[in-house]
Amino acid sequence: MAHLAGVLLAALVAAAAASGEQCTAPDTCTGGRKERDFSVEGGEWCAARRRRRAAAQRRNASARARTHRRRARAPLPLPARYGEFFPEVSKIKYEGPKSTNPLAFRYYNADEKVLGKPMKDWLKFSVAFWHTFRGDGGDPFGSATKAWPWAKPADPMQAAYAAMHANFEFMTKLGVERWCFHDRDIAPEGADLAETNRNLDLVAEVALRLQAGTPIRPLWGTAQLFKHPRYMHGAATSPNATVFAYAAAQVKKALDVTLLLGGENFVFWGGREGYSSLLNTDMALELDNLGRFMSMAAAYKKKIGFKGTLLLEPKPQEPTKHQYDWDAATTTAFLRRYGLTKEFKLNIECNHATLSGHSCEHELETARINGLLGNIDANTGDPQVGWDTDQFLVDPREAALVMGVVVKNGGLGTGGINFDAKLRRESTDPADLFYAHIAGMDALARGLRAAAALKEAGLLDGLLSERYHSWSAKGGLGQKIIKGKVGFEELEAFALANPDPAESLGSGRQELAEIYLDMAL
Repeated sequence: MAHLAGVLLAALVAAAAASGEQCTAPDTCTGGRKERDFSVEGGEWCAARRRRRAAAQRRNASARARTHRRRARAPLPLPARYGEFFPEVSKIKYEGPKSTNPLAFRYYNADEKVLGKPMKDWLKFSVAFWHTFRGDGGDPFGSATKAWPWAKPADPMQAAYAAMHANFEFMTKLGVERWCFHDRDIAPEGADLAETNRNLDLVAEVALRLQAGTPIRPLWGTAQLFKHPRYMHGAATSPNATVFAYAAAQVKKALDVTLLLGGENFVFWGGREGYSSLLNTDMALELDNLGRFMSMAAAYKKKIGFKGTLLLEPKPQEPTKHQYDWDAATTTAFLRRYGLTKEFKLNIECNHATLSGHSCEHELETARINGLLGNIDANTGDPQVGWDTDQFLVDPREAALVMGVVVKNGGLGTGGINFDAKLRRESTDPADLFYAHIAGMDALARGLRAAAALKEAGLLDGLLSERYHSWSAKGGLGQKIIKGKVGFEELEAFALANPDPAESLGSGRQELAEIYLDMAL
């Protein structure tokens, strides 16, 4: 049988040669799998196969062009076509802490000055398009539970237009000026990349028309590089170079759209950038490729004149067993290794922090002291559940700790606070979206008020100053260490000449610090 296969293969090669066509990769001429995986190292396509493939591509391109021209001539839908998606909800207003109206703010007063600037500028709230308008309540154990009115159109593009109109109505009534999106959340995939890009252009045009004359703009955009089967092994870290190219093309387009809409940042979340087993993983190559990918993104950002901040979002696992951007410290080390600390900052998500074994405050502070705090995805997890539940952050104490870091940082620059949070599966009324966001906004506004009160009172600053006095005392040992004026020999001499410090150590006063926090709340 092997001999017969060899004879047939030789005959095929001979026939190609007789017709003046040289096939240097014979298996591509026999209908085998490799005809779909062209490789420069493998040589040229055989001429006959190239001609047939080119003809098919021309026919497909012509058909796509006709479809695109037809869609381009079709009028884009206007807001009046949809009416109101939330007719029972009026503009949400600030009514103060004593209000009993669940559709009102009790702590978030957008224009109120806190530490010299409006509350809305400290918080810069953002609506997450994917959770708010694409979240259907489905989970690994059950089907969708929500039948949103904007999801009724059977045609995916019409549903995309409707969802965008719902997004702008929701933000306008909520009083939020920013939103975040994945490219594939706002526009459906097409038959190929060209059609997918066209879909995204059409939906972006709708968003551009809706935001005209309003302050509403994207806080950030991002490319969804984790859902499609092509990214099953990763995107920038895929073992297949063609997948790397597809991911680059997708990020390029998403950056273009973010720039078009006036977005302030662009996020990378590597849900598939990691591994399940090191037995079949070249970690060094994958990390180097990830570094190359991010360097390319930074270069393209500059080329198109995008002035926003590029953000990496750490997460330890889920869906990948081990993600390369495990936490803030790991991601900081990655950026330093590949010389990207001037090009990127971090988008810290609170639920990701707890998945990595940290508090949100810890991750924010790690990013801050490294000069890399760029944005916050505000959410929280359930302490009884070990996965990313993406619940709204409504605990005022946790919010105060989060905002304490933001206040120390002087704000978030081009970044803001995005509600990367979703309704519970059982919450199915459109009004629930307002209740959830109001609760989250009030909690963080209350946290900002507490953080400002702590700063103005100076109680925690005084406690810290007293605790670290030996390092700040002028002419003292601590200052000599900081300034590099002493080494081990000098320190040994000092230790031998002075009493054991165990007898003079002061109290840490953690309990007192916690009382100060509670007083501010």
